Amino acid sequence: MLVAALAVLGALAGAWAWWQGSLERGFWILWRITQLATTLLAAVALIVFVAGYKPASGLFWLYMLLPIAVSIIAEQLRIASADAVLSSRDLDDAQAVGKLPEDQQQLIVLTIAHRELAVAAISCLVIGFLALRVLATA
Repeated sequence: MLVAALAVLGALAGAWAWWQGSLERGFWILWRITQLATTLLAAVALIVFVAGYKPASGLFWLYMLLPIAVSIIAEQLRIASADAVLSSRDLDDAQAVGKLPEDQQQLIVLTIAHRELAVAAISCLVIGFLALRVLATA
């Protein structure tokens, strides 16, 4: 339940920050806490599996482990979002950004940060849904 609450709170905070166009540090801290809680959820899954727990549904194990996969995929998508922004502007790397005027540099950095924020917030929403499904299938 804690993972679901953290993830849903993270999704709401991320959506609000994205809507406001802000890059609140609090959201990123919440995102990392959600990832930690997701890892702990997978550890609990391992413990209950070893202890011989038999859930009502076989989907229980899937829902216990999918949040880890979502978290890993979200990190990869965050990396890809930076590459996409640079590619859309025909820039090879961060050094090429450094050669641009400062206002254009800031625009690129903000664009990348907002894409990363959207990816993290959406992944929080998915993790929250999966964590609630764990409760429903236990």
